[in-house]
Amino acid sequence: MSTRPLRVAVVGAGPAGIYASDILSKTDLDVSIDLFERLPAPFGLVRYGVAPDHPRIKQIIVALHKVLSRGDIRLLANVDFGTDVKLEDLRQFYDAVIFSTGAIKDADLNIPGIDLDGSYGAADFVSWFDGHPDVPRTWPLEAREIAVIGAGNVALDVARILAKHPKDLLVTEIPANVYEGLSASPVTDVHVFARRGPAQVKFSPLELRELGHVPDVDIIVYPEDYDFDEGSEAAINSSNQTKQVVKTLTDWALDDPETKTASRRLHLHFLHQPHEVLGEDGKVTGFRTERTALQGDGTVKGTGEFHDFPVQAVYRAVGYFGSPLSEIPYDEHKGVISNREGRVVDLDGEQVPGVYATGWIKRGPVGLIGHTKSDASETVKHLVEDVAGVADGVAPAEGDLFGGRTAPQGDPEAITAFLADKGVDVIEWSGWELLDAHERSLGEAEQRERIKVVPRDEMIAVAKGEHRA
Repeated sequence: MSTRPLRVAVVGAGPAGIYASDILSKTDLDVSIDLFERLPAPFGLVRYGVAPDHPRIKQIIVALHKVLSRGDIRLLANVDFGTDVKLEDLRQFYDAVIFSTGAIKDADLNIPGIDLDGSYGAADFVSWFDGHPDVPRTWPLEAREIAVIGAGNVALDVARILAKHPKDLLVTEIPANVYEGLSASPVTDVHVFARRGPAQVKFSPLELRELGHVPDVDIIVYPEDYDFDEGSEAAINSSNQTKQVVKTLTDWALDDPETKTASRRLHLHFLHQPHEVLGEDGKVTGFRTERTALQGDGTVKGTGEFHDFPVQAVYRAVGYFGSPLSEIPYDEHKGVISNREGRVVDLDGEQVPGVYATGWIKRGPVGLIGHTKSDASETVKHLVEDVAGVADGVAPAEGDLFGGRTAPQGDPEAITAFLADKGVDVIEWSGWELLDAHERSLGEAEQRERIKVVPRDEMIAVAKGEHRA
């Protein structure tokens, strides 16, 4: 019997991967964990998917940083699964693999005109204003009137950033190129469209209320868009969050129109489902919606009544979608790795030994941080049960906690030697600390000069100690 630590690879260093690593490190297993990340920096969508004027949410990074700074979980960043390392490679060095690669692409919206010039995915726009190293530094901001499709917080983030005056973002960590791009925007009106009614939107109360405090931006809500059925009343009565959202929207609907004197307007439309993006000469010129009607249970159907809105850009924020991974069973309809409570299964429903999933790539892009933690706990629980050779519900301590050692090369240095031989510039925690210090030094000069987005090649050079200012 081998007594070496169980070797586990976690692929994806966002919140899901870090939580899984942390929970696994605190089990009774003697375990050695390597956390892989495709980008040069960890923290996933908390770093590259949260609007810069939401520092409260970005503070989650502080807790994640504490986990990785302990030293018992090794970060191996700038390593791309499927290119730099494959599943067959990981099986040589690890006894188990947990995939936590999240969902970073925009879900499709299959309506005519969605591919016109001026039609964008929210995820791409968010990556731009968050300074993602793999996206262009410029963004086409030429529209005076803009449509945002969606009824969740990402739609509000996109609409708020588009409508907000850039000078009001100077107190945030907005990159210089983003500030410059937004400063040149001629936008006057941003329209957000929700398919269902005010009681069915997925805005969080805090996120929604923030809109009312954006300087020189009026919130316009239309009384004719208000309707409540039995399903709506049930939602309001059963959820304090829904009640708060409806109250906020109702208060705005009752505002005196003569008080709306701001230079920019953010319009919230309900009971409008997307029908077509209108265009001319290949460019967006408008957005057509179909009025919907509530059906008594909170669902809606089209009424055949159409409305056209003159816009020159359309952003779809209808959800994220997971991407397939090489050699890993994938459900193309749900956009997730095929799994059963975190245990990856093949096309026949049989468990793939030693392979697991957690986070959005496990359950789909829904839920907040609390869901991500419970996701990780469920996946780790099954991994420990499998390693110990016990059935569900049996205490792992009754099994063999030294079982499951299947990797032929269990030395932690074997994987780093393998990657070095392939010429991969691996960034470990010490390298990330150099990069973090470099970025913070840029931030200290913020009052004199806007923060510059650090390109990928510079990030790697800084982390390796090769950068020269």
